[in-house]
Amino acid sequence: MADLPHVTWLKAFETAARHSSFSAAAAELNLTPAAVSQQIRLLENHLKVQLFERLPRGVVLTDIGQAYAHPIRKSFSDMETATSGLFGTKKKRVIKVRASISYAALIMAPQLAQFHAENPDIFIQLSTTVWADRFDDESIDIDIRYGHGNWQETNIWHLGHEHAALACHPDFAASFGRNLTIDKIAKAEVVQIIGSEGDWNKLSEYCGLGLEMPPEWLKADSSLVALQIVISGVGSTLVRESFAKQYIDAGLLTFPLEHRFPLQRSHFLIVREGAEKREDINLFCNWIAGLYQT
Repeated sequence: MADLPHVTWLKAFETAARHSSFSAAAAELNLTPAAVSQQIRLLENHLKVQLFERLPRGVVLTDIGQAYAHPIRKSFSDMETATSGLFGTKKKRVIKVRASISYAALIMAPQLAQFHAENPDIFIQLSTTVWADRFDDESIDIDIRYGHGNWQETNIWHLGHEHAALACHPDFAASFGRNLTIDKIAKAEVVQIIGSEGDWNKLSEYCGLGLEMPPEWLKADSSLVALQIVISGVGSTLVRESFAKQYIDAGLLTFPLEHRFPLQRSHFLIVREGAEKREDINLFCNWIAGLYQT
């Protein structure tokens, strides 16, 4: 087994290989280009191979240099990780969460500052989707889905049953005068949410209204977009009450009628297999569940 080269030679080689430049390596290592060149020359003499081709402008790795650079770079990276992990400042714990765009924007986003205040050492990386029914990304720790809960995963938290109601801008409701009825709203501009078109019939049946389906006008692929449309003052949308809450509280929307019905589908929190053993994951799951108990 050949004697291991001096670590300073290896560091000069790894840095020069990364930059393809002795001058750039010298700047990073706080050395002169001549010193870097000398250390690499000593390494080449030790290994009895040429690692770089010296060109009129810059340097490039030889084939053997390219093959050697990868494991050397990985070795330095592993040493940095081990040193930081054992002796460095405690790093934030990262939880990767995926949710529908409506749930992320309307339920989670307004509350995440509270979670951060209670758990400053946990970093949340939030991504969104329109529909998801499986962990198609292995890096995701927690998935929040809408449905019946009949997925193949075993660690599933039900986030509670909810109701849907008709929401619109206060001015839109006022435009019907004092005799506002659901029949009048149904014949006006109703923004349908793709995937939930049948909710209008369910509202009619549950409340015994005998309503006809609203005329086609506009469909949105998420509750978030539907709510943004009706906030403009035109139309109404049948939406889960929790999604409209922040707009109702701000006076941007109103539930002009008492008609509401229970939704058959719910939101569920699904934990990736094996992630349930992590303390930070359980903290986050309990926090999300607590949003439905207040």
